[in-house]
Amino acid sequence: MDRIDRLREEIARRESELADLKSQLAIAEAARTTPLEPKDDPSWPWPLRHDEYQRYGRQMVVPGFGLQAQLRLKRSSVLIVGAGGLGCPAAAYLAGAGIGTLGLVDADEVEASNLHRQIAHSTGREGMSKVLSAVTYLRDLNPTIRYKTHQEHLTPRNAQDIVSQYDLVLDCTDHPTSRYLISDICVLLSKPLVSASAFQTSGQLAVLNNPPGKGACYRCLFPKPPPPESVVGCGEGGIVGPVVGVMGVLQALEAIKLVVHGLLDKPAGDAEKVERPEQGQGQQRMLIFNAMGDGPSFRSVRLKGRRSGCLACSDESELTLDRLRTSIDYVQFCGVARPVDVLEPHERITAKEYDNVRSSGVPHLLLDVREREHFSIGSMPGAINVPISCFNRREELPEVAGKDGPIYVVCRLGNDSQLAVRKLRERGFDDGNRFVGDITGGVKAWRDTVDPRLPFL
Repeated sequence: MDRIDRLREEIARRESELADLKSQLAIAEAARTTPLEPKDDPSWPWPLRHDEYQRYGRQMVVPGFGLQAQLRLKRSSVLIVGAGGLGCPAAAYLAGAGIGTLGLVDADEVEASNLHRQIAHSTGREGMSKVLSAVTYLRDLNPTIRYKTHQEHLTPRNAQDIVSQYDLVLDCTDHPTSRYLISDICVLLSKPLVSASAFQTSGQLAVLNNPPGKGACYRCLFPKPPPPESVVGCGEGGIVGPVVGVMGVLQALEAIKLVVHGLLDKPAGDAEKVERPEQGQGQQRMLIFNAMGDGPSFRSVRLKGRRSGCLACSDESELTLDRLRTSIDYVQFCGVARPVDVLEPHERITAKEYDNVRSSGVPHLLLDVREREHFSIGSMPGAINVPISCFNRREELPEVAGKDGPIYVVCRLGNDSQLAVRKLRERGFDDGNRFVGDITGGVKAWRDTVDPRLPFL
């Protein structure tokens, strides 16, 4: 089995390297073999190339769209920050629609856990830069447009240089620090922003800073960031793939609407201008998506507009490009969730120490306080599932009541288990005659040090 595992790892590594080389080759070839534009070919009398009429014909014949909308798309540039669950579908539909220049920003690499929802990546490109993986996919979809890659995180130091190259920005990230930074730089550079989020089975979408200098920004909606301990990522809380796909597609649609309705003030040529919609401008709204609720899947709420005194976009704002680059610490502003540390060392044991307890045959209770979905995927031998939410709601704990012997509590990483131990003691389960404590590092530590076969997410 060891030899099989080594061979599989070697194959995966080489496939990743090959995919990386293919992507670099595609980028180099595209730069060298850009199709001849109509303006460079006197014998061609039409504003688009022959292949573009074939490629985009189905959307150009849509009433209210037409040739001028396609020309606007071709002359526009869009930046997607985040090549993950939102960025992949957004990029795919923008590339398919014929956006002239599509930029992607991301410093992460493709992981197996991405593949159920991040449709531009593949198993063969695990370990590859997400930006290069996405461009590899997009070039197969549409090799006729220009792709710009930024294999780095967007930071206060590089934000101006990157964002200034584009007409419009899509925030496809998943953390408050990124959202505030992206919104701020879009305000400073007068770029409309299409922002979306998705978590578990729900999502939100809003077009911000539109029109630039008049529309509300992200800080207007959320002047204060959420408490850091409340920010739960997909790894902990989960995400249903089509949910994030829906939100990414809607981001692409909003971007296309901004371009083809002429809201970016991009010239479409000497022909008749695209007719702009008469309603909805200046009325910013947030679209809320609920995939699995009993009510309507979509609902829309009206936003209040720019907030007086907003740090970024109000008339009194002192935010500048220099201050953003040198003085604003977005991590400090949003806070960092510190590991829970409420138990004394003698109230905790390691996974290996608990393994010795289990092997000794001493009667005891092992409570796994992860939510039922995590518990169902894989659990430690003999564990009883009592989710932490039961403790928080002060529900009765029949699994513990009337039982004798030590109580060991385990969670995913060793944070909730400490809180559960405290609550057990508050309820009197620690009568001074038995041990009530937790397992340091949680189920992950058990998997890493005792049983590597245990499934863990």
